[in-house]
Amino acid sequence: MSMSEPAFICPLQDLGALQFSGPEAHNFLQGQVSNDLTRLAPGAILRAGLHSPQGRVLALLWLVGLSGSEVLALLPRELVPDMAAHLRRYLLRAKLTLADASAQYRVFGIDTGDAVRAWPQAWLYERSRRLLIQPLSEPAPLGEPMSREQWRALDIAAGIPQVYAPTSGLFVAQMLNLDCIDAISFSKGCYTGQEVIARAHYRGRVKRRLQRFETTSSQPLAPGDVGQLADGRALRVVDCVLRADGCSEFLAVAPLPGAAHEAEEARAGGAAHRLAARSLPLPYELPD
Repeated sequence: MSMSEPAFICPLQDLGALQFSGPEAHNFLQGQVSNDLTRLAPGAILRAGLHSPQGRVLALLWLVGLSGSEVLALLPRELVPDMAAHLRRYLLRAKLTLADASAQYRVFGIDTGDAVRAWPQAWLYERSRRLLIQPLSEPAPLGEPMSREQWRALDIAAGIPQVYAPTSGLFVAQMLNLDCIDAISFSKGCYTGQEVIARAHYRGRVKRRLQRFETTSSQPLAPGDVGQLADGRALRVVDCVLRADGCSEFLAVAPLPGAAHEAEEARAGGAAHRLAARSLPLPYELPD
């Protein structure tokens, strides 16, 4: 790497990995995730959702193609055991091995203005950011340190959601804007949850969407928290980061402005507290 191109390095220690190995690994995943495995390309992350039969997002997977037919799926470490158990129910007699590979790899986030040339061995993640996936035996990359909160803040600014244990199974794919971040294929054919996701797409009835906000006062938040905006819209926090000024910037699923307000707090089993927050723009357009 050129000295004129400093990189910021963030250890993503909260990410785990599921490894799919065998001649039918791609075919198996093609029937389970929302994106098209034929689009899996060297050097780039393929985003996909893993869904329940009811179309609810159980986990978001960052897929990378390893040598041969192997595929590595990155996801929050806390979800790895449950997602492994979920997928094993569909294995039947498929010729593949599904294993928790979290202890075999380390994942680093890299942010540099010229990531492609400086880090050809890393995987394109978003704009100038890439993911470096290393066996534990390899030395950690050198660069300026970046905290996990700083990396998360970049994800929130980019409108990239994540699903954690408190929010697993709560949202249909379009509520998390998976159709806006190229994590759904509407032409690939059947997969678990596909019917519900396709119906929402073609009928255009998604009234709640992932949106970006910031609190206007000191307010710590956590994924799964429920709140109510000043205009009466109820929201559920998807991801959040506490800034140095004490305010929180966060992604939350809420009714779109002007849409009928839904009683999210009733589904949550408790009253939503009033949240002093204002909207921030996303870097992509939401469908009408």
